[in-house]
Amino acid sequence: MKYVFGPVNSRRLGISQGIDLVPPKICNFNCIYCEIGATTTHTCTRKEYIPLPELLAEIDTVLADRELMAHLDVFTITASGEPTLHSGIGQVIRYLKEKSDKPVVVLTNGSLLYLPEVRQDLMAADIVIPSLDSAREESYRRINRPAACSPLAELIEGLITFRKEFSGKFWLEILLASKINDSPEDIAALVAAVEKIRPDKVQLNTVARPPLESFAKPLTQAELEGVARQIPGEVEILVDFTTRDREKFRNLSEDEIIEMLKRRPCTTNDVSEALNLDPDTTQSILQQLAASGRIIETTHDDKRYYQTSR
Repeated sequence: MKYVFGPVNSRRLGISQGIDLVPPKICNFNCIYCEIGATTTHTCTRKEYIPLPELLAEIDTVLADRELMAHLDVFTITASGEPTLHSGIGQVIRYLKEKSDKPVVVLTNGSLLYLPEVRQDLMAADIVIPSLDSAREESYRRINRPAACSPLAELIEGLITFRKEFSGKFWLEILLASKINDSPEDIAALVAAVEKIRPDKVQLNTVARPPLESFAKPLTQAELEGVARQIPGEVEILVDFTTRDREKFRNLSEDEIIEMLKRRPCTTNDVSEALNLDPDTTQSILQQLAASGRIIETTHDDKRYYQTSR
């Protein structure tokens, strides 16, 4: 399948079936930490980037697999770009809610939530996880490198308004990069914004995989904990994937591993945990794929990652 991927073991959501609404790399941001690569189409234009009938047909294939469905925790709507740019996102969410009792999660950079039609599209979701990496204009432009059509003031106002209207769970993700958006002034501005937005919880993250830009460096655990103590309300630090015991319920192919690596660089352990393979088998498959040239090896923070060529 081209647009539906997984299921994968998500660090925060459990066993997640991913649905990719936008091809690489259509986005209104060009974040320095992005794992997918540089934005090729920098836009705020909403349209049907992937034909809706094709998306729904692939979703139907998953829904018809009873054994797979029995093991799923959630459907996660994401993209190799920004998912709310797809004008049919609301129809996809409603279709999933009509056909399944599994929760629907939307991962978004949150920048289009100032638009009433985008907020309405997301109302049927169970969990929405938008991002706010900076509440200061200078740092916002340094870390997210937004298109001119994505002003920071509208992003924050959209988050505040959506939080008031949305009855589901609202988790705000903040990703910090060392010496980019983690100054005392940056943290103070983020704290003030969080107080206005009032999310159910804040998920604090840092650069953990090979980023687009080599100067995007992670914060230490101690630094993240220091920031977390300043943020009001519930704060969760995202560090490692959650390990969870699962019985094996399907066979994996090399193509499925490659589809996973297209979306983000992964370590052997990442692939093993996400796709339920034992580590030795996973390492063997990855080495074979690298030897054949179908994937490449990279090193980041003394860890070996595998990815497809960008």
